[in-house]
Amino acid sequence: MPSWKSRTGRRIRIAAAVLSAAAAGAVMLPTTSAHAATCWFGSCYSYVTGRQYAAATGASVSMYQAAPGGVSPTGHSLQELALQSSNDTTTANTIEVGWTVDPGVNGDYQPHLFVFHWVNGQGTCYNGCGFVQVSSTVRAGMALATGATGSFSLMNYQGNWWAYYNNVPFGYFPGTLWAGAFTTAYSTSAFGEVARDSQAGCTQMGDGAYGTSAGSSLISGFQLYGSSSAPNFTVTDSDPSSYNYGSATATSFHLGGPGAC
Repeated sequence: MPSWKSRTGRRIRIAAAVLSAAAAGAVMLPTTSAHAATCWFGSCYSYVTGRQYAAATGASVSMYQAAPGGVSPTGHSLQELALQSSNDTTTANTIEVGWTVDPGVNGDYQPHLFVFHWVNGQGTCYNGCGFVQVSSTVRAGMALATGATGSFSLMNYQGNWWAYYNNVPFGYFPGTLWAGAFTTAYSTSAFGEVARDSQAGCTQMGDGAYGTSAGSSLISGFQLYGSSSAPNFTVTDSDPSSYNYGSATATSFHLGGPGAC
């Protein structure tokens, strides 16, 4: 799903534009195809995604931490793990953990740890909006080592959604944010996402190498918790001329690309 984070302000502008169009009697839909970015009101998004539909109370992946180039001041390039209550993005509850290069949020072009959540299809904000920080050594928003591999996990414990980095539980989203209604996920995904100002752009995903190339970024070690299903990714790419995947297995895949350059 388009995860319009950098995004909080951009999301508000999108909502306002939709309302304005609706008032005028015509609602604009995003441009999308199997081989192009999805564009909404001036911002375009591309994805390489591993997804599984199964009931689970947690998940974990390992992800290569890159410093992708070409990120615009209003864009981002990220990788994340997300758990979602349903596939209906207009109403779903979602929690996310990962790394992002987002100069608008972090003030630099280095990868930073982030958390984010959605309530009934409505996005909130990075690293806050109810998130309870508990670790003094691992903090939401902190810079991460480029070129290292980190473990990212989400798990529901006693009704709260906990976020882990390298097996450290660094904070949680209280279940009260969803009035106690979100304790199990039915869609789990791990993905790379690029946001840029136009359909054609030079923002890199991962380390800039195509997922089919040697040395490309890797998402691996996929695990599900509290599930009767074995982990089994289905991997897709929304814009394969710019970003693609390679060497996909049930628990891993390579991903990345240079953009339209």
